[in-house]
Amino acid sequence: MERTHLTALVLAAGRSRRFGQPKQLLPWHGTTLLGWIVAQAENSSAVDEVLVTLGQASDEILASLTLRRARPVIAREYAEGCAASYRAGLAAVNPQTHGLMILPSDQPDIETETIDRMAAAWCALADETIQILVASYQGVPGHPLIFDRRLFPELAALHGDKAAWKLLDTYPERIARVELNRPTPRNINTIAEYAALVGKA
Repeated sequence: MERTHLTALVLAAGRSRRFGQPKQLLPWHGTTLLGWIVAQAENSSAVDEVLVTLGQASDEILASLTLRRARPVIAREYAEGCAASYRAGLAAVNPQTHGLMILPSDQPDIETETIDRMAAAWCALADETIQILVASYQGVPGHPLIFDRRLFPELAALHGDKAAWKLLDTYPERIARVELNRPTPRNINTIAEYAALVGKA
């Protein structure tokens, strides 16, 4: 089965409830947290399309971005959680897409090298029963996730937050892990976590 055209979906429609302000706008390496992860996806030659979902404060966040080939997509039901971003992204995805790579906007340790390695593993898959790829960080599962187009209808039908992980629980026999032998990416949810990130930069 052909596994060629790959779309990266950057999830940036969250409300940053625990943080108290839009995390997407936090300064990071000369840009913002969101600008950084979008650039990592745009820099990957293995990714054919980059979509960025926006929700709360979308105008302000969009104005902060310098998009080269990424396209913004508004998740109008963003208050629901990640599932709203999946629906919005899938509605905008190129019809030729065979796989959807999920990238959170608040894990700045995910870089182009990781995206490239996941994409290469996806294209090299020979087992047609595998429909989900999961990054593995020294045995700990994490992002990026890649979903085969055969799961797009079920991905779009999910509801709530952490929705994509429900499919991993439903179809363990369709999953393959890609061991990256790197520390688990830091997830920036609080001011203290962001301060620690900046302090170690």
